Amino acid sequence: MPQPGDHPGPGATPHHPHKRPAFEPAERLLRRPEHDPGMRRPASTVAGAVLVLLRAAAGLLVIAGLAVQWPAILADPDVDLALDGVSEAEAGQWALWVIVAVGGLIVVLDIAFAAFVLRGSNVARVAVMLISTVSISTTFVGWWAQGQEIHVDETFVSLALDILVLLALSSRSAAAYARRNEQR
Repeated sequence: MPQPGDHPGPGATPHHPHKRPAFEPAERLLRRPEHDPGMRRPASTVAGAVLVLLRAAAGLLVIAGLAVQWPAILADPDVDLALDGVSEAEAGQWALWVIVAVGGLIVVLDIAFAAFVLRGSNVARVAVMLISTVSISTTFVGWWAQGQEIHVDETFVSLALDILVLLALSSRSAAAYARRNEQR
């Protein structure tokens, strides 16, 4: 009789009914989930939506920080916002409003995507994963090609959130929930 702490020998594996094997055939991995309209919302879908909301909150913090630091940014000698017929101060204000508007639109889209993901929209789930992939790739290219540093207080939080969003929403349970109403 096995004792606690005993490990199975080479090639022996204990029976775990809910554990997947390390290597699965491709046809099983690509198999569509079963039609199950009554499926309960999995934790991975909730976690993905919450992470998207956290990404939106981080975006709001970035916009607020940018607005607070805007005079210092404009005072930098490398910044030149000269427009024909507009003073530099007015051009700076217009630029701030454009940045805040675009950033606000992105935050609103993130909130909407989080709501749709929570409701089980596969299109929203895939769109959020694509956006996260582009964001991660952009950060990588900036680091690789341009030597940009990844700092904890700037890039690291958004990068970590994007990676976690990808992990949560690419899970089998999140995909099955988002595709639960599809007929074969």
